[in-house]
Amino acid sequence: MSYSFDIIGIAPVLQFFNHQQRVEARRDRSQAYLGSYCCTLDAFISATEAVHRKPDWDWDAIVSTIVAFWLSQENDVRHWKQQFAVAQGDQNLIVARIVNYDSLRHEFETLFDN
Repeated sequence: MSYSFDIIGIAPVLQFFNHQQRVEARRDRSQAYLGSYCCTLDAFISATEAVHRKPDWDWDAIVSTIVAFWLSQENDVRHWKQQFAVAQGDQNLIVARIVNYDSLRHEFETLFDN
């Protein structure tokens, strides 16, 4: 399986929680979202443990993908750290998305089967 990790924005805690409730209802989903109160590598790795109803994915490979992103996308990481520092407070989270390409491909293929 191959995975992608991207930081996608800043969201209020309650909005993120509500979105998580909808997204995590399906175990066969192609994406998972991580929320953190700080924009650090360790925080996002720890956030993988907080994913409720974890899909049957290779979570060690996901952690490797997060580390690879952190090491290769320095400008993006710096940008989001700055943005989060401006918006920071008890009410906001920095949000990232993990994509499972195999599951996403399957979702797209089922669109054409109907």
